[in-house]
Amino acid sequence: MNIHEYQAKAILRKFGVPVPDGHVCYNGASAREWAKRLGDGPWVVKAQIHAGGRGKGGGVKLARTSEEVRLIARDMLGMTLRTHQTGPEGKVVTRVLVENGCNIDRELYVSLLVDRATSRVTVMASTEGGMDIEEVAATTPEKLFREVIDPLVGLTPFQSRNLAFSLGMTGKLTTKAVKLLEGLYTTFLACDCSLLEINPLVVTKEGDLLALDAKFGFDDNAMFRHLQIGDMRDFDEEDPNEVEASQHDLSYVSLNGNIGCLVNGAGLAMATMDIIKFSGGEPANFLDVGGGATIERVTEAFKIILSDKNVKGIFVNIFGGIMKCDVIATGVIEAAKQVSLQVPLVVRLEGTNVENGKKMLAESGLNIVAADGMADGAQKIVQAVAA
Repeated sequence: MNIHEYQAKAILRKFGVPVPDGHVCYNGASAREWAKRLGDGPWVVKAQIHAGGRGKGGGVKLARTSEEVRLIARDMLGMTLRTHQTGPEGKVVTRVLVENGCNIDRELYVSLLVDRATSRVTVMASTEGGMDIEEVAATTPEKLFREVIDPLVGLTPFQSRNLAFSLGMTGKLTTKAVKLLEGLYTTFLACDCSLLEINPLVVTKEGDLLALDAKFGFDDNAMFRHLQIGDMRDFDEEDPNEVEASQHDLSYVSLNGNIGCLVNGAGLAMATMDIIKFSGGEPANFLDVGGGATIERVTEAFKIILSDKNVKGIFVNIFGGIMKCDVIATGVIEAAKQVSLQVPLVVRLEGTNVENGKKMLAESGLNIVAADGMADGAQKIVQAVAA
């Protein structure tokens, strides 16, 4: 789950991480009044969408008068902001963040993430703040510094000082950096984060540190412990099909292809997409119905797949362990009848009650193509879509 910048800064503020004063606004008049309340200008007006690169797309602007804040906010609200992360379709701006400007001396980068290679939380820092970290890693890897955190010890003052020194900090600034990094690590653990990125972390000309922008990623499996964070979810920023899938405990990710996939198990779902690509096709989605899916969930999964207008065929690939093949067959038949299926459907079943499942599909009277294996199924659906 992702949240907006203004929400991220509210969380950081709670844990003592220094951020600029600001307020989220939904119209130009409100933006002007909040600018006055924040004190003397200049102010920064920032579009709030779940994507980076907003500044390059015209989503971050400086205002020197409160009336200028109103005009900028008015023009920003309702605009379709396109960045390298939104894709060509862009995202509509429905809210803006108005916050105090600051005297920037240097821009740095700091993030915490779960490193799958070490199975530990890792702090990454760079002197190249404001840039995409992938670009820094590719072009100037020597400017990227890491500290791997032992979960039994936590982030030590030595590690924090080492990072501060690597970023060129000295004296009182080092002490402030240690405190800030401790606050970030505490936030990361307390909120069950998968990512916490500060880009840029700025050093002001007054000698202070400020988290000028913040991005959070949370472990969805831990959200039951964080109801207040869960309430921050902005469904308007998410794919409607993915939102609908989450309401039925389905793991769904929309892609750009034309072959819908309905699979049980994340690993098998990934392999299914791979074999479709290998066979010359393009998967339209990742969809894992889970090991214990019901007939109702399978039916909803079909509806979600078919709501994508790009889908020209569906490949059902089931290995029945916990999931029984006859349950899947019943769901497939029920779904096909409910949605009046008009696209080719290829089904591969293996596992528990497989013979019953295959018999039910064969006797359903529906135009369902049976597959003898994954490769056979992938080839058949690719050929059917291309026909």
